[in-house]
Amino acid sequence: MWQRGTARIAEVAAQAFRARREELRLGPLAIHANYLINLASAQPMLRVRSIQAFHDELVRAVALGADFLVVHPGARGEASFEQAIATIIESVKQAGKRVPLGELRILIENTAGMGTSVGSRLEEVAEILKGLESLPTDACLDTAHLFAAGYDIKSESGLASTIGQIDSTIGLARVPVFHVNDSSIPLGGRVDRHQHIGKGKIGSQAFQRILTHPRLSALPPQGLPGRAFLLETPIDEPGDDRKNVEKLWELAGLKDMAPAAERGFSMLTKAIKKRMDQQKAQERRMQVASQASKTSKSKLRVISKARKPRKRG
Repeated sequence: MWQRGTARIAEVAAQAFRARREELRLGPLAIHANYLINLASAQPMLRVRSIQAFHDELVRAVALGADFLVVHPGARGEASFEQAIATIIESVKQAGKRVPLGELRILIENTAGMGTSVGSRLEEVAEILKGLESLPTDACLDTAHLFAAGYDIKSESGLASTIGQIDSTIGLARVPVFHVNDSSIPLGGRVDRHQHIGKGKIGSQAFQRILTHPRLSALPPQGLPGRAFLLETPIDEPGDDRKNVEKLWELAGLKDMAPAAERGFSMLTKAIKKRMDQQKAQERRMQVASQASKTSKSKLRVISKARKPRKRG
């Protein structure tokens, strides 16, 4: 949140994190930047705030020893795509000043194309990367965003065509991370709505093709060693996250190799869900009360107009 301001990670905490990660032998660590960041903004105040926030994200990612930091390009507002792309490039460069990135790579994520967002076309992502050649940058591609933006990854021929377009614009070797999400929005709907794997418009069969495609794998010689597939699917009920992870291992044909999950583990616990449900109920009550207040005021204005005194002759 903006109001929290700059947040640094104490070195003792960062060191403990790095040590624990090494002990557990965890693979690539990818961090997602704050969603409020708009590196394409033409508004001076928002752009300055976004650059500072992304700078802070870079500092934290380096402290934690992360491999990747994913960021959305932003929304252009009334600016042209050319102007917005130039602004994004300059914003990333400004944010990266005086930050020793080391092994950290910045990943520009494609978007679904909502509103005036930049990056729904692969050519736009490629243009941003071209302008950031002085920094360690690559791309992160989101399957739900690709589909909503009009790339038909659902059909076999559509997937082949999309892979060809990725290769000819960004280059598959520059996509070390995929966000693997189904979409509740149909092909070309240009709205960002993630869905559980196999429950959306992309479907299980398509994800099986994606996960087993030799060009998209983490296996040589055609794949990219170390490539990561990360879920951003909804967690409506405790255990949904675990079920989606298990589904991916199954569709990849690696169910027997999947690491055993801690029994009952979920990022959403029953206690947290109870608090979230209470908060949603309170928000609904406030919305109803607000609407009732507006309706009441509207009626008073109507009555007031109806009771205007007649002019005496």
